[in-house]
Amino acid sequence: MDPIIKVGENGEDVRDVATKNWYAVHTRSRHEKKVDAELRGKGVESFLPLYETLSRRRDRKKLIELPLFSGYLFVHIVPERDRILDVLKVKGVVRIIGKTATELYPIPEGQIDGVRRFVESDVLISGHPYIKEGSRVRVKCGPLAGVEGILQEKRGKHRLIIAVDMLQQAVSTEISVDEVEPV
Repeated sequence: MDPIIKVGENGEDVRDVATKNWYAVHTRSRHEKKVDAELRGKGVESFLPLYETLSRRRDRKKLIELPLFSGYLFVHIVPERDRILDVLKVKGVVRIIGKTATELYPIPEGQIDGVRRFVESDVLISGHPYIKEGSRVRVKCGPLAGVEGILQEKRGKHRLIIAVDMLQQAVSTEISVDEVEPV
């Protein structure tokens, strides 16, 4: 992670640098758009990356916008006590990601720019859980739906490995990362 910026008792940055940084804000479930609108109304620069997806209801299909990172949005603020409180007082905000309420983890500008360019481009995108190789996963769809195993990568392709511990044997199959979720 990037360095922690410590905010002193009077709201001053301990490094004596009054520059804006990007921070991740954790919101209540399905409150991202409301929090974003309220922050903008208060004059706080925020960024809520959204993507379009087809919602399938019983009787109809509709194109809807969903947060790219469910439960999170980003704010660009000076890490001062008053600015932090402006964000934390918004209904639906759970916390700003950091070690403590006054020691926040800044997000590099390049990462925010990358996400922004991704969202503004014409490429088809969707949110994706962060899954590391070797993680336990569950298959979401298809004939293996519900099966749990370990995700491995071999020659640039992902494989689901299912182990039978009692026999000390395992089987594997090629699988798309889009078809699994972390357990």
